[in-house]
Amino acid sequence: MLRDFRQRAAEHELMDDFSSGGAELREALQQLRLLNRIFGAAAPALFGVKRLWQEAGKPKSLSVLDIGSGSGDINRHILRWADENGIDIRITLADITDDACEEARLHYCAEPRIQVIQADLFALPEGCADVITGTQFVHHFSAEELPKVVKSMLQASRLGIVINDIHRHWIPWAAVWLTTRIVSRNRYILNDGPLSVAKGFRSKDWNRLREALGIPDMFFAWRPLFRYVVVIRNGGSNKIHRS
Repeated sequence: MLRDFRQRAAEHELMDDFSSGGAELREALQQLRLLNRIFGAAAPALFGVKRLWQEAGKPKSLSVLDIGSGSGDINRHILRWADENGIDIRITLADITDDACEEARLHYCAEPRIQVIQADLFALPEGCADVITGTQFVHHFSAEELPKVVKSMLQASRLGIVINDIHRHWIPWAAVWLTTRIVSRNRYILNDGPLSVAKGFRSKDWNRLREALGIPDMFFAWRPLFRYVVVIRNGGSNKIHRS
């Protein structure tokens, strides 16, 4: 299927249908953990959390809430980093679906620093965590919805937010299309994997979001492998950064 990557795809992913789920969705969440390892999904999120932690003066304790977490597998890298730096960390995995929450509980059943809650981004309490992260989450929303999404994430954070999402480009699209067909027969994976790339972002999309929000401190950067990390410090006064 040929695609035009100049504009974000508008189709909904199968995972956006909250009326479906069950064993097939649970299988997809398990297989996503393998795909996240293959494509280095965790590194940009860790990069952003470290940046906010450093800007906050390297506190000895830190709370993170990962919204739209799925099974939350990328947070194992954040836990390991916290261990290496002597940080007392608490991570909350928040997802709107029963299947994702149950899969996350099973994945982290032996990890006391992880809490799993079923929650909607727009119903999170104000200042409920130091850092709010969203990995492969915001591409589920349209350009018109994105400012509301980011404002809600900021409202729920004390230090700031980290967005880790996909670079919209034919190379990662082709790589994901091929890899999903090698490792899976699951319809969620086969459909949503390539589509998530087509719904991803380019530099101009982040610039438009920055302008729509009028945020005085917004950092975004391209990261391997074909990802963007966006870091917004809550209450910051620095100028917008880009690299």
